[in-house]
Amino acid sequence: MLSLSRWNSTFSSLIPHFSNVSDGKVEARVAFEEMSQQANLTTSGIMVVVFPMTLGIVSNIVALVILANAYSLQRRRSKATFLLFATSLVVTDFIGHVIPGALVLRLYLSGGARPEDYSSSDGMCQFLGGSMVFFGLCPLFMGCAMAAERCLGVTKPLLHSSLITSTRTKMCLCVIWLAALCVALLPFLKLGSYTYQDPGTWCFIKVLSNIQQVDVAFVVLFSGLGLISLAVAVVCNTISGLTLVLARLRRKPGSHHSAKSHDIEMVVQLVGITVTSCICWCPLLIFGLMSAIHSYAGSIREDLPSYKMLMVIGVRLATWNQILDPWVYILLRRTVLRKIYLIAKCQAGLGGNIFGCLDSASPPQSEKNEEL
Repeated sequence: MLSLSRWNSTFSSLIPHFSNVSDGKVEARVAFEEMSQQANLTTSGIMVVVFPMTLGIVSNIVALVILANAYSLQRRRSKATFLLFATSLVVTDFIGHVIPGALVLRLYLSGGARPEDYSSSDGMCQFLGGSMVFFGLCPLFMGCAMAAERCLGVTKPLLHSSLITSTRTKMCLCVIWLAALCVALLPFLKLGSYTYQDPGTWCFIKVLSNIQQVDVAFVVLFSGLGLISLAVAVVCNTISGLTLVLARLRRKPGSHHSAKSHDIEMVVQLVGITVTSCICWCPLLIFGLMSAIHSYAGSIREDLPSYKMLMVIGVRLATWNQILDPWVYILLRRTVLRKIYLIAKCQAGLGGNIFGCLDSASPPQSEKNEEL
């Protein structure tokens, strides 16, 4: 009995030692789990950037090849003007996808900015924020200009042929790029500011903390220009679409409709561009405007995490606009649409004979030269 009590006292004296060892192991395991979790977050964050960036680069290159080939073969001036706009838009999307994407990837690899630095800005943040604004406004302005040009071409073809030339189209593109650049450079003139945004891996207009009147004005300018461009594009495309539908209904049987067919194709592509831009850009434009106004009014404190999440969702949707735009030209071409229609129609008649459908879906050689 005495030896048993002695053993118990000896074992009890050793418990703190083993307890300390156990605590050390627990702390080491917790630290290891935190490091693993951080590594997983970094890896997932890099994949979030790399996958869309790679997909966007491939998509834009494919669209550029198709548009360059179509532009070199095009003899119709109205179509050539549209293709010049479209090629410039895809080039802008491509550059706007690569430059900000590379900077965001660099921020992910370096771990991003610290939360205490979100209200500040360095040279890279200023450049990234300016790139976001510039490459955001350019596609919206170009989509608006393309819709207005097609609306004029469909409703007033004679006026269009006398006003719209290749030189004036290039001048319009230069004005668009210059206007977007002027807006993006306003923070360098102390008219607004760019700061790091949660989770510290991208930069944009200051909308969530220490908002001044000039910051609100800058956000209103950026969001207002973007939303107005989208609204004008929607109105112009609606007018063009209705005009083409009425012309189609009034057309006499057997009349020549090659020009109207080209117009329909271009308007369909413009509708695709406008719908894509509205879906991808409206959230960021609206969320940024709401965040700045509520933050300036001092009513954002309790909902700050929600607004941070909305801004992240908005910028990710805006990124997909540069990925989806090229597919509008790749998929919404007469060649592709005709093949899809004929294959579907043929499969219904031939019981699923896909090879026979592919042969019958090939357009005549005389029509290939006119296809986009």
